[in-house]
Amino acid sequence: QVQLQESGPGLVETSRTLSLTCTVSGDSITTGDYYWSWIRQPPGKGTEWMGAISSRGRTYYSSSHRSRTFISWDTLQNQFTLQLSSVNPEDTAVYYCARKKDLGLVRSSDDSWGQGTQVTVSS
Repeated sequence: QVQLQESGPGLVETSRTLSLTCTVSGDSITTGDYYWSWIRQPPGKGTEWMGAISSRGRTYYSSSHRSRTFISWDTLQNQFTLQLSSVNPEDTAVYYCARKKDLGLVRSSDDSWGQGTQVTVSS
């Protein structure tokens, strides 16, 4: 059974770059037909899909976050990483990593999510 675990700083200063890592166990990020995704949920708002890296290593970004987002992977560590530059308090959210069958927020019974990690951007 696949498991995903987010890790990173809980507090980031405005204008800095946020870096989060998702460690995957029970599956290889380079096999299958999945999108290894980053999704966030700001307080009091709905979920936002930020981007993904496919099992073939191709990256996809939402138009809303493209200019500040970079997703990469470390296949030896079976991890993938989100970098969000020039953060501001509106980037405060719970950040989730997920293994998804589809891009975006479309749900599939084959999807798996991490527990999420709270990130607060200080002003």
